Amino acid sequence: MNEGPASGTPDLPRPRGPRPGEPGATPPAPAPDARRGAVVAALMLSMALAALDGTIVSTAVPQIVGDLGGFSYFSWLFAGYLLAVTVTLPVYGKLSDTLGRKPVLIMGSVLFLLGSLLCALAWDMTSLIAFRVVQGLGGGALQGTVQTLAADLYPLKERPKIQARLSTVWALSAVAGPGLGGLLATYADWRWIFLVNLPVGAVALWLIVRHLHEPLRERTGPRPRIDWAGALSIFCCGAVLLTALVQGGVAWGWLSPPSLALFGTGAVLAAATVLIERRAADPVLPGWVWRRRTIAAVNLALGCLGLLMVAPTVFLPTYAQSVLGLAPVAAGFVLSVMTLSWPLAAALSQHVYRRIGFRDTALVGIGGATLVLLAFPLLPYPGSGWQPALLMLALGAALGLFQLPLIVGVQSTVGWEERGTTTASVLFCRQIGQTLGAALFGAVANAVLTARLGNSSGDLDAVARALDEPGAMDAATADTLRRAVASAVETVHLGAACAGAAAFVLLLTLAPRRFPVREEHTGPASAERA
Repeated sequence: MNEGPASGTPDLPRPRGPRPGEPGATPPAPAPDARRGAVVAALMLSMALAALDGTIVSTAVPQIVGDLGGFSYFSWLFAGYLLAVTVTLPVYGKLSDTLGRKPVLIMGSVLFLLGSLLCALAWDMTSLIAFRVVQGLGGGALQGTVQTLAADLYPLKERPKIQARLSTVWALSAVAGPGLGGLLATYADWRWIFLVNLPVGAVALWLIVRHLHEPLRERTGPRPRIDWAGALSIFCCGAVLLTALVQGGVAWGWLSPPSLALFGTGAVLAAATVLIERRAADPVLPGWVWRRRTIAAVNLALGCLGLLMVAPTVFLPTYAQSVLGLAPVAAGFVLSVMTLSWPLAAALSQHVYRRIGFRDTALVGIGGATLVLLAFPLLPYPGSGWQPALLMLALGAALGLFQLPLIVGVQSTVGWEERGTTTASVLFCRQIGQTLGAALFGAVANAVLTARLGNSSGDLDAVARALDEPGAMDAATADTLRRAVASAVETVHLGAACAGAAAFVLLLTLAPRRFPVREEHTGPASAERA
């Protein structure tokens, strides 16, 4: 069913009857703020766990490798977790629509805490990577279900409040993660990086079990069947293709036999997944996710956001240290200012989209972000640290106006029975965009270095390590390397600007000007005092 543009007041709810398979009764209204406090606290703690885990491990890698060995494949500490989170997002989204949010969140929390405990007990690098995958299996449930519950608990006019809180938690965790990981690895033991998850996660789990209540729903048809075949096919297909993208150009060449074998296997599994999902009575990835203009446009736009975000988060710290000569702490600050303006702009975005609508607010945000990225190559060489920091401050503000209206808007176009699947599809596309961006922009950066320095230059990481060694080269050679790194990072930011422009065009051409917001009522999740 395609959606047409609505007219009149921006993004007003549009009453209609329930879709097939939806409960006929109107779900209860959300509990008052006093009753929701415990559940919101649990959601924020769960979000902090998922956000911290992506950054806290990075600074402890030397200690982990020194203790366990396995330097040649330590990158799978991150890749394994990323793969598990990404491929399980759509599965957990469908399960939350079928079984309810509470059991999925409890299951995800238990898996995450079990994985954390096992990681702390790991005896070698292989076991640690395997246990990180277990963590990722729980992390996928945390990320998707927390965002879905936030929409369940708050009506549309209050939804920016909880989303802004979650954005703030994510931003603070991203900033604090590397420092906390370094402190624990230096003054305690790297195993405490995983052990600290246990008390925090236990509190969040207790609050969810005690205070989150989902009333029984009336069924208008047969009991829904879980599409286990579709879930397994999506998991296998995603794992194979993401492995090819993560390891391609790193562990092996893009045209090497391992890459070709993985991409070929992924293509076969993708075709099998399509066939399985078409025949399933209640598929994990239903076709309406892509047939509805609003959801399809938001999925594609946030996929571009994932692609775009690789430039500042992955390449800017290298630029700050290798080109500007900043210390690691100062280089981290250049990036972290983006996480200060992002949640602030997200919190204020409601005042904009209530006037001009979700789509146009997002267009303003992504348009501004594209201009900021285009300005990056105009920075002077070598420049000062405050110049890219100012751009990152502006970029965070622009992306705050872009992402939150799209998430709030797309969640408001579906009912409770479709909200988990919709939210998971959005997050899934953003994760896929990040993986594609890391592979694509890594290849672009290395190609620019090769063109500037010759075939013996190695990759960006090798050049950055060479520049970190004082006295290892003369001033002229060091300047040549710095200019090459600057050129590579500038080219990557131009590529990110192209991703921003693509998101702008996709929203402008595919998304209806007024999102078809449903008649306001939240789902059966409510928070009650015990």
